[in-house]
Amino acid sequence: SPPPHHDIYSIEDLKQLIHDLKNANVKARINTKLVSEVGVGTIAAGVAKAFSDVILISGFDGGTGASPQTSIKHTGLPWELGLAETHQTLVKNGLRGRVVLQTDGQLRTGRDLAIATLLGAEEWGIATSTLVVEGCIMMRKCHLNTCPVGIATQDKELRAKYKGKPEHVVNYVRFLAMELREIMAELGFKTINEMVGRVDKLKSKEGLSHWKAKHLKLDHLLYKVHINNNDTAYNTMKQDHGIDKALDNELIAYFKDSIKSKVAKIKEIKIRNINRSVGTMLSAEMTRLHAEAGLEDDTLYIKAKGTAGQSFAAFVNSGITFEVEGDANDYFGKGLCGGKLILTPPKEISYDAFGTIILGNVAFYGATSGEAYIYGGAGERFAVRNSGVNVVVGSIGDHGCEYMTGGRVVVLDGIGKNFAAGMSGGIAYIYDPDKAYAQRINQEMVDLDSLEEHENELKEMISSYIHYTNSKEAKEIMDDWEQNKTLFIKVMPRDYKRVLNEKKAKEEEV
Repeated sequence: SPPPHHDIYSIEDLKQLIHDLKNANVKARINTKLVSEVGVGTIAAGVAKAFSDVILISGFDGGTGASPQTSIKHTGLPWELGLAETHQTLVKNGLRGRVVLQTDGQLRTGRDLAIATLLGAEEWGIATSTLVVEGCIMMRKCHLNTCPVGIATQDKELRAKYKGKPEHVVNYVRFLAMELREIMAELGFKTINEMVGRVDKLKSKEGLSHWKAKHLKLDHLLYKVHINNNDTAYNTMKQDHGIDKALDNELIAYFKDSIKSKVAKIKEIKIRNINRSVGTMLSAEMTRLHAEAGLEDDTLYIKAKGTAGQSFAAFVNSGITFEVEGDANDYFGKGLCGGKLILTPPKEISYDAFGTIILGNVAFYGATSGEAYIYGGAGERFAVRNSGVNVVVGSIGDHGCEYMTGGRVVVLDGIGKNFAAGMSGGIAYIYDPDKAYAQRINQEMVDLDSLEEHENELKEMISSYIHYTNSKEAKEIMDDWEQNKTLFIKVMPRDYKRVLNEKKAKEEEV
């Protein structure tokens, strides 16, 4: 199923995401899935250079019952073509030893695994066949909650029909392994590693009479590339994610006792734009001990000065507060899940702080909870896919609050075009004294309303903004609140409004 990753628009973006995820869990392998298609080898080479630990080449035959039929029928190529191209490209560029190469797409037998290994994969994915072993009858209703055999459903009556057992899958995998071992013995291989990429053990069928098949030439598919002296045909090296050099190591050492004892502590640091994903490893360390609940607000308080690098405070959990005096790059607060972020310009500046851009693009992408206060302007795609964070900001660029599903966003100094496109939840408040911003809002899914019952909520958010940023512009708004509150646009998704009204009506009935 094609996922819309709005934080990836280049190989550099993907490299940053890989770095973020590795920081979020240093013990995990980072796996990048690529569709088998023409040119996938070149993409895979870029992914290997971006430090992905694993590359999965996914064939067009696979796909869940939730996949669109157009994707199932018309997207991608057989895994054999993509896998062969990828393995050859990685070997040719001396990158094969740096990554684990996987493949999937209707692998069903030990023979399939053997061919995949000879074409260059040392790991394989099996999904549809294991579902069939569990009782799946391929009704393709995985997304409708009506699976008749009780596999892909939460309906209690349908789940009662489930007859599968773990032993069935275990038995099937044992059969796969047995057949694979038999083929390996025939070919003279003792281990999978020595088998990877040995296309010289494959040959195309001869004497085919089919009018299409008899003209097929598989020379390029079965071409064996010379392996460089400093490379191998299978994964032998670990990717260097730069974890040892991360600023978070210093933070973890400093806050180690506070994380255990839950006693509040403050630390001052200096940051540069080379410090990426600051706070992510610290948050992960805390989450391992205290789980999703985290700690009390401001338990781990970090005051930072300088320029924050990419993905500052990505995936930061409750109990961690970052107060940054300076500016920040892209992905600020990405995936924020309970933390508190404050960003203000340096105190000694001579320019207009409120009207200056101090934050990059795609801030708070996919954030789920927490709060943030930005004294100044932010770039494009602000709070895309926000599903729970409350943030107050000066101004933002184009495509703000796109696909937002929850949380609150207050903008005090202007928006770019296409605001709220695809917004289905949460509420945005825009200060519009000149009546100029309504035309920049994509009103396909939202209504533009007055504050009404949400007035107190907005006042509290602006008051907090003043408390943390000392914004004189926000103070001016609050000083004449009765007049200025009429100048706010409340951007409210229609479906969200309907749900709230239905809930309110039920409460009144009770």
